[in-house]
Amino acid sequence: MGLGGRLVLPWRCLVALSLRLLFLVPAGVPVRSGDATFPKAMDNVTVRQGESATLRCSVDNRVTRVAWLNRSSILYAGNDKWCLDPRVVLLSNTKTQYSIQIQDVDVYDEGPYTCSVQTDNHPKTSRVHLIVQVSPKIVEISSDISVNEGGNISLTCIATGRPDPTITWRHISPKAVGFVSEDEYLEITGITREQSGEYECTASNDVAAPVIRRVKVTVNYPPYISDAKSTGVPVGQKGILQCEASAVPAAEFQWYKDDKRLVQGQKGVKVESKAFFSRLTFFNVSEQDYGNYTCVASNKLGNTNVSIILYEETTTALTPWKGPGAVHDGNNGTSRRDGCIWLLPLLLLHLLLKF
Repeated sequence: MGLGGRLVLPWRCLVALSLRLLFLVPAGVPVRSGDATFPKAMDNVTVRQGESATLRCSVDNRVTRVAWLNRSSILYAGNDKWCLDPRVVLLSNTKTQYSIQIQDVDVYDEGPYTCSVQTDNHPKTSRVHLIVQVSPKIVEISSDISVNEGGNISLTCIATGRPDPTITWRHISPKAVGFVSEDEYLEITGITREQSGEYECTASNDVAAPVIRRVKVTVNYPPYISDAKSTGVPVGQKGILQCEASAVPAAEFQWYKDDKRLVQGQKGVKVESKAFFSRLTFFNVSEQDYGNYTCVASNKLGNTNVSIILYEETTTALTPWKGPGAVHDGNNGTSRRDGCIWLLPLLLLHLLLKF
């Protein structure tokens, strides 16, 4: 009993009562699916979110009344609209087809829809299921991260969609090996410097183009000097000593000769440092410049050094060695001829004594 002594019926009873009144069904005769068969069974309807869904019901000339229901709510009865949703419209009500359209479909529209007809005082029903597909969308992803070499990281990529999207992680840096995970979470333990770079999360479910987001992973490590060579330079010439080091963050460089630090602006010497190398330039090398130099590369994780020698390089003229078979010039031939003349008197004296 409701307010004011009136009988208040449950909403399901109201719907059933409305259907009986609509189709003039005698009391005690329920509306059942399967009392009769439609000329053509209805297939499930699949649409993407935001599109329009058309629900079609085949009828014949024996049908006297028709209606579309969503679960237990009447959408249309004949040409009369019973629902307040402006997105639901009547497309056709003919002797062969009774169809409605739901515009701008959303996920809450998904579910069963029933076409109910009255034929010779016998109700018939047919059900169709509306399936709403939703494009993938990444709703949560890790921010760019910085970690020291040897540390552990966990990357997260959460996506929504219908059907549920597939999540894949891929390392896209030059030294990458391709796909590294097929899960929402990517765990890397004992990370190395080669594993730094960008990681790409892809969410796909074949409803629309895959959605892609990226996370940058920076791996910090102490400096490592990769190239430093001693150099020979003649006195008075220009000389250059160079030291190359890889490090993250980028290394800071310092130059020393013995225990004395060399600084920019020092007379005759220029110190030039970039992200991955440092150069020491001597514009006019003197004897005092020769010796051992130390390049020090450092960042917040450590430092390393290397010794480089600037030594004197001399240029000497080499005289060709004239060995057997060598070609001699004319002056050397004349000298040999003159040297043989003084032997003639000795040869004559030797012949006289013999006889």
